[in-house]
Order: sequence, then structure tokens, then C-alpha cells
Amino acid sequence: MRALPRLIAGLLLGWCATATANPGDVQRFPALSGKATAHLRIQGSTDSEVFATVIGDYQRLHPDTEVIYEDVIAWDMYERYVHPPAHSERADLLISASMDLQIKLVNDGNALAHRSPQTEALPSWAQWRHEAFAISYEPVAIVYNTKLLPAKRVPHTRRQLLELLRASDAPLRGKVGTYDIARSGVGYLMATQDNETGSVSTALLAALGSSNVQLEERTGVLLDRVTSGNLVLAYNVLGSYAQARIDAGAPLAIVQPEDYTLVLLRTAVIPRAAAHPEQARSFLDYLLSPRGQRVLATEARLSPVLPQAQSGAQQRTVRPITLGPGLMVYLDTLKRRQFLETWRATVLPNAPSP
Repeated sequence: MRALPRLIAGLLLGWCATATANPGDVQRFPALSGKATAHLRIQGSTDSEVFATVIGDYQRLHPDTEVIYEDVIAWDMYERYVHPPAHSERADLLISASMDLQIKLVNDGNALAHRSPQTEALPSWAQWRHEAFAISYEPVAIVYNTKLLPAKRVPHTRRQLLELLRASDAPLRGKVGTYDIARSGVGYLMATQDNETGSVSTALLAALGSSNVQLEERTGVLLDRVTSGNLVLAYNVLGSYAQARIDAGAPLAIVQPEDYTLVLLRTAVIPRAAAHPEQARSFLDYLLSPRGQRVLATEARLSPVLPQAQSGAQQRTVRPITLGPGLMVYLDTLKRRQFLETWRATVLPNAPSP
């Protein structure tokens, strides 16, 4: 199992013994009543140990529901739906921070619509066509090891990060990490948004390449490496995951860049091929209910999307990525290939061509 923050571990102890982990990052949560009369299969890009608390609370309200949770990276989730493996079971609900891939599923007619008091309460920017629904928002951050990077050298903008990467003493050489955007759907989305928004994005990528940047598919692995000191700093990672580790005592700190902070929306889609769409609708309504949003915030440590759940939260200057068809621009086959080729040539200048 991936490294688990002590806080989340404590919350799981009361009931997690009933959950059975299976090969391939599949976890089964038996009905609490002991006799399942309803079934729900979720594929999510959120680490299963994070989302387990949410499922556990839902089952307390629906004790006859058995839940299967598959921890799947976003690209694989999309590919499994579009090109399902033989004899595979279809998911009833897809939850991912890769907003572009979720929007493409909807745009291509692969989602079921859902309207309820809970979905109607969402702001307009947090749902699209009543088929894609934001359940949480994710500020994209720089995370660093406080024991290894002095406060006076901490970058607070991308330009400052660029200067640190270019510094003569090379403090981040071989010690900086980010997503492998060829494998990470979330990483690819962040990189394309940086390309559209940031004035120093090309220079920053080149400096990361010159600093022998370390590439990973998932936020959790990057944070493991920063926590252990294997890396000093990680760029463009999900801040909520880092905050959970900080709360559990990890020597980490978060910087939301002052030039701009991207915000991803963790988005749920009910696929048209769902075997149990009513259970999917029930779970989605729970996630968007005041109770579900509170559990997401206080136990799973994911930032809630609903304004009433955000009351009292510190407001920052952010640039939310809007749900909508504009996200599909970089999913065009030719556009994606060209973007990845340019990215590889810049970030991995000495790597052989794929």
C-alpha cells in the first residue's frame, strides 16, 4: 500500500477491516448489513486509501450496498471505457481530476444525464450538460521538503522557480520531480494549461530538463519522494494530497504560485454502459450533499466544491479550469502527438525517441 498519512489511517481503523484489497488496485467494501442488495462499482483516479473514508460513510447511510473501488490512473480509465478489455466489468461511476478526458466521454455520447436537488445546487462552472459534475476542486501547487530547502530560497512564482533551477549551485539537480505527462492524464492537463497560460512555461520546461527532472505518474509517489528527501521539490502536484501529509507530520510545505494557481475540478461521470446507474446517482448525490462535502473535506482531505462547504476557507487568487468542450483541444490526436513530442524534446533532451 502507498504511504498513508497517520490521520487518515486513524479514521479508517473503525471499519476498514471489512474492506478486502485485491490485485490490480481493486478494493471491495462489503455491505455493512452482511447481505448486499445493491451494488456499485467505481473507477477513480483518487488513491483508494484516501477515498475509502468517503465510501465508508456512504455505506453507513446505505448498509445494504456493496462497493467495488478500482484505483485507476486517468488515461487507463478512459481507455478501459472506450476499449474495454475482454470479460471486464463496466464501472457505474467514473471519478477523475482529468477534466478533459471526462468532458470527451460526455461529448462523445458516453454519459448519462442526472438532475437532482444536489446537482442543481452546483455553480454553473462546476457541471456540464448535466452529465459531468465537479465534486471537489484541486489547487495545483509546488511542494517542497522544509528540511532541505531554506525558506529564503523557496520559489513563490514560476519565474522564481526558473531562477532556482538555473542557480549556479544547482540545488535542484536530480532533486526536482513532476508528472510524466505521457502517462498521467492529470499531468497532461496541467501541462497544456500551463502552455496556454504561463509566459515562462517553455523556459521552465527546459530548465527542468537541464536539472534532470524525475518523472512519476501519480501525486502520491512524488510526495513520497519529497517526504523521504529523495527529491527536494515537486512541481504541479495536487495540493490536497500534500496537505493531508502535512497534517500527519510530514516535513512538507505548499506554495500556491503567486503568478497564477491552476485549479482542477475532480469530476464525476455516470457512464452510459453503467450496470447500476441508480446506485451511481445515489452515490453522486451523496458526494454533493452537505454531509458528503463535509466528509470529503474533513476526512478525505479533498477541497469541497460547494460554496457553503467552503465557508470560512481562505480565498486565493486562482485560475479554475472551466468544464467545457474547450478542454478537448489538446486531445486531438495530431495536437496531442505534437505536444508530447515537443515536451519530450524539452524535458528529456537526451532520451531516445519513443
